[in-house]
Amino acid sequence: MASNDRRSRPPQRGGTKRRDEPAGGASRGRQGRDVPTGREAGTTRTPDQARYDGPTIPEDVSASELGKSVRQQLRSLPDKLAARVARHLVAAGRMIESDPETAYQHTLAARSRAARLSIVREACGEAAYAAGHYLEALTEFRAVHRMTGDPAFLPVIADCERALGRPERALKIAQDPAVNALDTANRTEMLIVAAGARIDLGQVEAAVLYLEPHAKRSRSQTSPAARLRYAYADALLAAGREDDALEWFHRAAASDREGLTDAAARAAALEGIELMSTGDDTDEPGDDPD
Repeated sequence: MASNDRRSRPPQRGGTKRRDEPAGGASRGRQGRDVPTGREAGTTRTPDQARYDGPTIPEDVSASELGKSVRQQLRSLPDKLAARVARHLVAAGRMIESDPETAYQHTLAARSRAARLSIVREACGEAAYAAGHYLEALTEFRAVHRMTGDPAFLPVIADCERALGRPERALKIAQDPAVNALDTANRTEMLIVAAGARIDLGQVEAAVLYLEPHAKRSRSQTSPAARLRYAYADALLAAGREDDALEWFHRAAASDREGLTDAAARAAALEGIELMSTGDDTDEPGDDPD
């Protein structure tokens, strides 16, 4: 797991640079030849230096792949630095699902160069979360929340607390007055996280009652609605109400157009259990195999 120090600094590459030294990590020898230094010379990198360097960026990665709003934030950096940070962010975005750990290392390299930019800290938090580094993700999302004041980060902050085994803290965050300012999607996420925290605490019936009015009132066919129905079905199943859970897994599957949940598979699994319990494969009287 990565260091908890979220303010990694660029490595010190030696003494004060002379004015006549060229940029790019090479110094001029007595005969005018480039003498490799640092990584080019094969020297051992410390963990902090390796984190600053980051993974190798694929050659086809271009800063232009970033969205306009992200590029605007990066304009506060010098051009070459902005380009390096941007390419690390693009590389992280490409592999966050297939290789979240490497994606996280790319975001650490970006953060080492631009820790004051909220978009970089947000990307680092998302990659840390995807890689299962929940303490690091929590640190990053809290930082972004402080930097932006945006309450939209409260649900994922609460979810990190849950992942760290602190459901009481998740429930406390869910009671923050700022939650009332969330849009529908983020308010739904907070409902789901809070219900999960109640289940973590063994309050299964409370979780069912907490989700029930929202699930039954919703007529939306959006992804947040599908996730809400799925969470309600999951709570019903935890409460031992298989028939009701089956109904709501089917409802979740019907509205999950983006395939964000495994509601259909959960429904099929419950139906399989139901079929087995009916004894459909019981031998008929008189059909003695012997």
